Amino acid sequence: MDYTAGLDEALNRLHEEGRYRTFIDIERRNGAFPAAVWRRPDGTEKEITVWCGNDYLGMGQHPVVLSAMHEAIDAAGAGSGGTRNISGTTVYHKRLEAELADLHGKEAALVFTSAYIANDATLSTLPRLFPGLIIYSDALNHASMIEGVRRNGGAKRIFRHNDVDHLRELLAADDPAAPKLIAFESVYSMDGDFGPISAILDLAEEFGALTYIDEVHAVGMYGPRGAGVCERDGLMHRVDIVNGTLAKAYGVMGGYIAASHKMCDAIRSYAPGFIFTTSLPPAVAAGAAASVRHLKTDHDRRDRHQTQARILKMRLKGMGLPIIDHGSHIVPVIVGDPVHTKQLSDMLLEDYGIYVQPINFPTVPRGTERLRFTPSPVHGPDEMDRLVRAMDALWSHCALNRAELSA
Repeated sequence: MDYTAGLDEALNRLHEEGRYRTFIDIERRNGAFPAAVWRRPDGTEKEITVWCGNDYLGMGQHPVVLSAMHEAIDAAGAGSGGTRNISGTTVYHKRLEAELADLHGKEAALVFTSAYIANDATLSTLPRLFPGLIIYSDALNHASMIEGVRRNGGAKRIFRHNDVDHLRELLAADDPAAPKLIAFESVYSMDGDFGPISAILDLAEEFGALTYIDEVHAVGMYGPRGAGVCERDGLMHRVDIVNGTLAKAYGVMGGYIAASHKMCDAIRSYAPGFIFTTSLPPAVAAGAAASVRHLKTDHDRRDRHQTQARILKMRLKGMGLPIIDHGSHIVPVIVGDPVHTKQLSDMLLEDYGIYVQPINFPTVPRGTERLRFTPSPVHGPDEMDRLVRAMDALWSHCALNRAELSA
């Protein structure tokens, strides 16, 4: 076996399809975000504005978060020193879990190193706790949820995206006595659409199913205290397990589930993804707890975030750009071709100092390649003006190129 040739073939396929992913080397500017510095491969530097980050609210540079992290690293050092089971549980981890349980109105919470791991570890462990469990998963669930469902070895059913009627058909076709769980999201990150949460919870109650909701792209940003769409819609008490992240609106790192004491205790005791992983550094846990605590009362930051998203969508629509608007904070502009998506991204970066990463297959279906903008409260009017003018100029240029290629 020529292993090098195999690697070359695999990588060449990505280049030929125009979806090879390039890392952009940037240095965020504390106190000045979304300003950053792009370090080109040749060593030169360029000032840029980041328009695709998941630090949705700018909390990664908030003084409350930074102060908590500095205090924790001075008090406890850099790393946690082990897994949660073996010397890696500190007062900072316990405080964070208490903040998260309070946020979601649950008895307990369990912190993981990422929301990906939290999804994968929890969903792959549940069939061990409930033998014969059938998991009903939305077709557009995040890769981490898909991986957890795939790896658990139990029965699974995939229902068409947000199709409650199809979900009902699948539930009704299975043994009424079988344990069941419905896994779905509140905000789907690529199109920015909302899950039909209330209708799914109604079905879960009718068919005796547990519910598992991923609120990764909603925590911190929706609801009176930032607990997500379930809080906004008054549905938190009806959901069994909530998954969230500390790496997006909260601006730090990590993921978690919030649920009953017994559910968190069972996942803690059985999930290899939790048991055998070194816990978050104390400083990270402290910063995340401070961010969660702060955003429970910072309504103005959430309001400004939603306002920024509405303004950007309105301005891009006014230019006739094909954006998807489901009313969330996510602003996808559909290009529909991986080569042209990359071309637009490169030109925005090099010519205008605007960084937005191209989104290609398999993250989105072929033919729906896009630029995904994430406006935030720290993007000012000047940054937005520059973005709109750049998109106006480049969209026409790329449209001409597409016409030439298809002729």
